[in-house]
Amino acid sequence: MKRFAKTIAAVALAGTAAIATPAAAQVAGGIAISSPEAVIVRSQARINAYQQIDQQYSAQIQQIRTLRQEMQTLQQSLDTDGNGQLSQAEVQANQSVVQQIQQKEQQLNQASQPIVLAQAYAIEQLINDYQNVQQQVVQQKNIQLLLNPDAIQWAPDAANVTNDLVAALNQRVPTVQITPPQGWRPRQESLSAQQTVSQVLLGVAQQQAAQQAAQQQQQTAQPTGR
Repeated sequence: MKRFAKTIAAVALAGTAAIATPAAAQVAGGIAISSPEAVIVRSQARINAYQQIDQQYSAQIQQIRTLRQEMQTLQQSLDTDGNGQLSQAEVQANQSVVQQIQQKEQQLNQASQPIVLAQAYAIEQLINDYQNVQQQVVQQKNIQLLLNPDAIQWAPDAANVTNDLVAALNQRVPTVQITPPQGWRPRQESLSAQQTVSQVLLGVAQQQAAQQAAQQQQQTAQPTGR
């Protein structure tokens, strides 16, 4: 995904000479921010595709959850002193458990493979048209420089053009396929993007779970009325 982001930034910079016009800039100072990851995550085509993948591979997803729980239980059994960390001595003391964990990890990878391929295929279709999407927004907003949010310390809300990019991507690529052609192999940037999207979605899910837990604690702590 880093290579993808660099490519997107290069396109934005290369296009400034062609799009420069006497018209007033629609983005303050002609500088805007966004990240390809955020746009792809929020793309309606990506959302719909992942929902279809969840339905199509529901059995594998349940298997993956079960395997992860079993692996966690086995790993906890190795932690004989209960300090939350595994020492070399603890690992060597029970090689049979280590082998069970390795076997389950192989099963987990096998169960995950078709899901990862389907997700990468959906994302690759979005990546294929992303440069066109970005050029469209760059021209419409008269953007002279498009930066990743990680590259700046502060920017006004008006500088964030993620919503514009999402809208353009939704219009240009309203749907994507989730079944790769036979023999298809994802590009490295597509796999990297799939991993980044998965991390973003996991982070969002964890944040939402933490917020729900905090709300429940607050409700429990509130005194009941007479």
